[in-house]
Amino acid sequence: MAQGEHGGPPPLMAGVRVLDLSRLVAGNILTASLADLGAEVIKVETPRGGDELRAWRTAGVSTHWKAYSRGKKSLAVDLRSEAGKALLLRLAARSEALVENFRPGTLEKMGIGPEQLHAVNPRLIIARISGWGQSGPWRHRPGFGSLVEGLSGFAAMNGFGDREPVLPPFPLADSVTGLYGALGIAAALRQAERTGTGRVLDLSLFDSVFSVLGPLALDHQVTGRAPLRQGSRAPSHAPRNVYRTSDDRWIALSAGMQGAVERLFAAIGQPQLIEDPRFSTPEARQSHVDALDALIGEVIATRTLDANLALFEAADVTAGAVLDATELHEHPYIRERGALVALPDEELGSALVHAPPIRFEDGKPSAIAAPAPALGEHSAEILRAALEMPEAEIEQLLATGVIAIPPSSRNEQSG
Repeated sequence: MAQGEHGGPPPLMAGVRVLDLSRLVAGNILTASLADLGAEVIKVETPRGGDELRAWRTAGVSTHWKAYSRGKKSLAVDLRSEAGKALLLRLAARSEALVENFRPGTLEKMGIGPEQLHAVNPRLIIARISGWGQSGPWRHRPGFGSLVEGLSGFAAMNGFGDREPVLPPFPLADSVTGLYGALGIAAALRQAERTGTGRVLDLSLFDSVFSVLGPLALDHQVTGRAPLRQGSRAPSHAPRNVYRTSDDRWIALSAGMQGAVERLFAAIGQPQLIEDPRFSTPEARQSHVDALDALIGEVIATRTLDANLALFEAADVTAGAVLDATELHEHPYIRERGALVALPDEELGSALVHAPPIRFEDGKPSAIAAPAPALGEHSAEILRAALEMPEAEIEQLLATGVIAIPPSSRNEQSG
């Protein structure tokens, strides 16, 4: 069995094969999470351009693809062909999970839906991602994350009260759905070990992002009001905000418990404020948050970022610098934590991606198996290893366009 990077036990999901038919973000985050834990993830892509995520470019570079598809293998196969669908079913028979995010009903129309998949492998876990779910009146509607983030109530509570609602600057709904999906597959695999029966998981972007909004619906039930957009403030406690320092930097500060507020007031030289009726209780501080923020902001504005951080660290006040991407790379915590990993990259030389977030006894992240693959990079390798397919059959599939490999691989084979 494969060993961990540091000579420890094998990765938790070693020996688990996952077929990833998804496109764009949610499915790729789901399977990246499984690959980080040691699963063999096979990206099943169309030979005509592959996963659309490859086309999301920053300065001409497919940064999303490199970040979300590290550690995976690429199989370029034409699922519109009967031979391609037969190939998928053969792989499904030897896999533990399959992930897809076509519109509900698409796999069934293609003849490779759950009924056909479970016929060849009753233990297979099938994770189906959609915007609005596999059932219900909206099942066939397009379901991009932006629509879900709007309908769920997130955008209405995000931003500042005197401006428009704000959608997140990253794929929030897709990210949460991907993480929920990884959890669901892990749980379903555990059940399959006991029962020998796979499950079909219905993962909707709406359900996922709605679930992380906390007591939004309950708060409305007890107040009859929708939450106001408060910028960086929190509806549950104060102070919590970002404040400008004397050197034009920003510091984030949050004091959610009474003891933390007392330490904060002492640190800024005004311990008596905890006796002020405006600031003595959580409810009072919420009611007078403008005055509270102005008072704290005035003191913070007299010191540099570093001086504020030193002051608050000494006083055990929860505060930290607000960093941008330029500053992240050089921050000592980021470096010492090993939060960024440089993967070999033919285009860039090396590509910085975030390290796997789950760590174990030694505190180190698990190894990333490989950088994000080229389209069809592993087509022949997968068929040889997973299906023990003869070379003549692989060549036939290549010749008929059922599968594809990169031009560089063809040159190597011909050479």
